[in-house]
Amino acid sequence: MYPFIRFAKEMIKYRNAPPLGVFDTHVSHHRCWPWDLDPWVELNNGRTLTLYDLGRIPMARRTGLVGVLRQNRWGITVAGNSTRYRRRVRAFQRFELRSRCIGWDTRFLYTEQAMWLGGECANHILIRSAITSRAGIVPPADVMRAAGLPEDSPELPGWVQDWIEAEAQRVWPPEI
Repeated sequence: MYPFIRFAKEMIKYRNAPPLGVFDTHVSHHRCWPWDLDPWVELNNGRTLTLYDLGRIPMARRTGLVGVLRQNRWGITVAGNSTRYRRRVRAFQRFELRSRCIGWDTRFLYTEQAMWLGGECANHILIRSAITSRAGIVPPADVMRAAGLPEDSPELPGWVQDWIEAEAQRVWPPEI
């Protein structure tokens, strides 16, 4: 089940937090609860993706994106991701979640997030998001213009560009 209570707590907690610039990092702290665990008593990989929402959506609110979405009756959806798991997050461990936008292309916004246990990164994700309207995908330049921000993205890091290129070559629909 989606963690609605935790989500509401994060939105309330950061409702009066200072605004962030579009590329600033939102930092939040969380705990791995028993309902987040898999049979090996560690944070479930699917739940990890859900918990990333607890950083990404408050970040979007603090950068002003949520307000722009509401004003224009736009939505936002995850259009792809790449996740790297390196350390186990165990029951009751407290972790830090860092979230930041790293740029956009003609169709998608790119956000990176990481969960940290002390000084060690437990996992890291690249999220590709689409802003949507009834007419389809809204170009990120239009979103930035509506937010009063520069329309041009800084150059995306090479590893992000490589992922975008690899995704463009991926067969769709899958042949499985």
